[in-house]
Amino acid sequence: MLSAGFDAVQPDGGFFVRRRQCQNHAMQTPPDPLTPKPTQSRNPLHGLTLEAIVTQLSAHYGWAGLGERVPVRCFTSDPSVASSLKFLRKTPWAREKVEGLYLFMLREQRRSGVQPGVQTGGQSW
Repeated sequence: MLSAGFDAVQPDGGFFVRRRQCQNHAMQTPPDPLTPKPTQSRNPLHGLTLEAIVTQLSAHYGWAGLGERVPVRCFTSDPSVASSLKFLRKTPWAREKVEGLYLFMLREQRRSGVQPGVQTGGQSW
């Protein structure tokens, strides 16, 4: 029986054992624990809480505008940040729509020259 690191080869009817070429993971240097891991610097949602996203969206569009863009009851009927968070945490499809709307709002602000995160006072389109 051959061990896992060997191949059996039969050139010209003979039999011999040849060492298999493989990557030696033990020779690689381990990652330095003090070096920071690469961050998600290009992900605008990285580090943001859902509460911050909902708060900024409601400040930018207003609850009525938010309810028009994402038609869910937590934005249209007696809206609050707490009820929205409760619903969005349980409903992945609605959370994806809210995150997409937030990214759209950031692009819109970037194009118009408004600093991201600056509240514009509840516009409704």
